[in-house]
Amino acid sequence: MLKTLPIISGVSVDAGLSTFLQTVNAAPMLTADEEKSLATRYRNEEDLDAARQLIFSHMRFVVRTARGFTGYGLPLADLIQEGNIGLMKAVKNYDPDRGVRLVSFAMHWIRSEIYDYVLKNWRIVKVATTKAQRKLFFNLRKSRKRLGWMNQNDVKTLSDNLDVPEITVLEMESRMSGTDVAFDMGTDTDDDTAYIAPAGYLADNRYNPESLYEKDTTTSRNHEKLGAALAQLDERSQDIVQQRWLNPDNKKATLTELAEKYEVSAERIRQIEKKAFTLMKGELVA
Repeated sequence: MLKTLPIISGVSVDAGLSTFLQTVNAAPMLTADEEKSLATRYRNEEDLDAARQLIFSHMRFVVRTARGFTGYGLPLADLIQEGNIGLMKAVKNYDPDRGVRLVSFAMHWIRSEIYDYVLKNWRIVKVATTKAQRKLFFNLRKSRKRLGWMNQNDVKTLSDNLDVPEITVLEMESRMSGTDVAFDMGTDTDDDTAYIAPAGYLADNRYNPESLYEKDTTTSRNHEKLGAALAQLDERSQDIVQQRWLNPDNKKATLTELAEKYEVSAERIRQIEKKAFTLMKGELVA
């Protein structure tokens, strides 16, 4: 079901948020009897059309819930999409015979999916890694919005209310107060603020004399090894390796071209090439 219902009645979040919201808000509300009838059809007959109607009629509650999480800087469309997943799971597990309306049952599933999404994506940093921190993460933002910067009394109050250590409150406060910094400075950044970018702390070693000397030495040593390896081969093998792999203009001769040149088969050229590489390997890896 979760894979068959990303689009409900022809409307998808990806199709355009404004169009989606208009369509969802215009969806008719179900009466208790209609809701129970559709839920029973889906449970007993696996009627996907009944499931679609249940989901479509309750998407307005997903949107309403998702709007409450927009303060975390995540796209509303993504929050709604995650909430819709929770709604689909709720419909799948809903028992109409318990006498509870679907909206009451579904809110837990909707919030759970959105909570998980926020925790996984907020600033791309796992700011909440324990159960206490996850509880604190969502409550701290609400408290800070009301109180502003917290003093020691605010920290103690929040610690007591949420039953978490004061050090955990302070640590989460520090994490949530941090700002995102670009690794590299922008083109319009002046010298006075350039130090803020982490890239400004890295040394530029492109023209370091030691690095340049080491690079030149390594290149020369590799050329010497290659020359010594080629010297082990007969004239024809040297020419084949040269034409196939070492032409200065990067023009690689084909096996067929070399076969015509030496009047042998292309397979024979491949065999000579393979043998040449085997002979050269010992010199090159030494």
